[in-house]
Amino acid sequence: MSFRLRVLAVVVLVAVTATAVTAWVTLEQASRQVSESATAEREQVALITSRITEYGRTHGTWEGVADAVYQLGVETGQRIRLTTEFNEVVVDTDHLAGRSARDVSTLPVPVNPRPTLQLSPDLRTEQALAEATLLEIDSYRSGVLFAACLTRSYVAVTAVDGPNGVPRYLPASTADPYGVVRACRGQSTVEDILRREDAAQVSRCTEFTVSPIEPAITPDGRVQDRLDPLALVESAQGSPPLFELSTAARQTLVRCLATIFANRISQDNFAPVPLLVYVGADDEEPLSAGPILLAAALVAALAAAGALLVSRRVVRPIRALTAASYRLGKGDLSERVPVIGRDELADLARSFNRMADSLQRGEERQRRLVADVAHELRTPLANLRGYLEALKDGVVSPDPELFASLHEEAVLQQRIVDDLQDLALAEAGTLVYHRSQVDLAELLETCRAAHQAVAEAAGVRLEASADQPGCVEADPDRLRQVLGNLVSNALRATPAGGSITLGAGRDRGLAVITVADTGTGIQPSDLPYVFDRFWRADPARGRETGGSGLGLAIARQIVTDHGGTISVASTPGQGTTFTIRLPTGPAGAAAAEA
Repeated sequence: MSFRLRVLAVVVLVAVTATAVTAWVTLEQASRQVSESATAEREQVALITSRITEYGRTHGTWEGVADAVYQLGVETGQRIRLTTEFNEVVVDTDHLAGRSARDVSTLPVPVNPRPTLQLSPDLRTEQALAEATLLEIDSYRSGVLFAACLTRSYVAVTAVDGPNGVPRYLPASTADPYGVVRACRGQSTVEDILRREDAAQVSRCTEFTVSPIEPAITPDGRVQDRLDPLALVESAQGSPPLFELSTAARQTLVRCLATIFANRISQDNFAPVPLLVYVGADDEEPLSAGPILLAAALVAALAAAGALLVSRRVVRPIRALTAASYRLGKGDLSERVPVIGRDELADLARSFNRMADSLQRGEERQRRLVADVAHELRTPLANLRGYLEALKDGVVSPDPELFASLHEEAVLQQRIVDDLQDLALAEAGTLVYHRSQVDLAELLETCRAAHQAVAEAAGVRLEASADQPGCVEADPDRLRQVLGNLVSNALRATPAGGSITLGAGRDRGLAVITVADTGTGIQPSDLPYVFDRFWRADPARGRETGGSGLGLAIARQIVTDHGGTISVASTPGQGTTFTIRLPTGPAGAAAAEA
């Protein structure tokens, strides 16, 4: 917003606020009388709780209940909140609607979708009751696992009543084209150890709740005075004992078995946990005293604050810019001014800071370049000087090996100077590029052929593979220079028996070139510095093995000038991968030129 509009907005704000505050006081008083009821209607609460209970009973899990609760909220117009018994929020329609949760004003209604064991009156013997209990525990566990699996797979589930009050779960449709139902059945088995624990618990129940009775005679003639837990697990192959319980003993045993059933299905979170349902919200906010006086004071404060803001907003930035310009002119290139707002004064402050940043970066680059060049040339030139002085004094003899060493040292210095010149031109934006259509597969093959002899001499396998060949608009010579630097570095880092792979492909509309080796890798702490000038992972490496230290810096600048990016990923002891991403069309080349 411009400064002129800001002044106008302040004046308008004062006038509008005076009217708005007065209206607010009136509307606040009226809104208290028409605000929504804090307590939901009894019929709606019953509907909401029954639908939520049915969801948990049918699906065997609370997963996906948020959609059902949201639909209930839309249908009833009520705010619904589900929490666990420990007050952990499961779903809140306020959150689903993207608003802050309001306070609840009603007592919670408990919702428990777990079934209650209701053993059939036809079961009159101790073993028949125990076997039925174990069957229902096992059936319910596998059933809720099956229903939960179908729910997660977006398959509709149907729950039908079982013979003892425990539901059975079936898919709503018999069609299973994707094998989801079959897969879910395979995932809903219960471990035998749980069944044995169930049998042991049921056996304890029969042991301590049933009055003493006569021993039972099994079909094979054995006397069985109590139920064997392992026999209960495999009871389908046997027959119940040949006696019936009295009415009182049966009632006691049924109550105990129902308790065992409830405890066992709650183990290991097989059954959905009971929840608490809150319906409605308390939207009322207390009124502050003296609203009329508060409104008048607010209008006066806004008027004073607006006038103060305008005056300070104009004077303070100008003073800060004047002081910063003076210190910048005295040589303090670290001076910056704060940027506040988005008006013309803020734009002026941002422009000043950009100018100061540019001046500081230029001076830092100049100092760093001078320091780097001095550091890189000092030792080699000292070696040359030492050998020349030794020749002059007759300390060493001028044999061919010495002249070859001096020549190699001079060539290395020339290479450093040439690399510095390329890097300086690239950073200044004056490096000349001759762009054309470059076939990536051909580029990789050319690079592989150029370094094949060196790789074979080092015992390293060098391969090129273009999974998705394509073309980019680029300077082929500069791209070969980039790949040459990367392959040379990889050859120095890869021991004999290793491999280097050149790859090309596409990713989201970009051409991707990779150079991956199985060498020594780079430490994670060194990765941020690999593209810095004169950086080496091993400071002890000499120039004859470590290069000029400028290759990766030049490679990054060339790739950047082509509108692309270069990145590195490495694992120590396993290898390093450099990835180049370049735009594929003329539009990307034009953007790089800009």
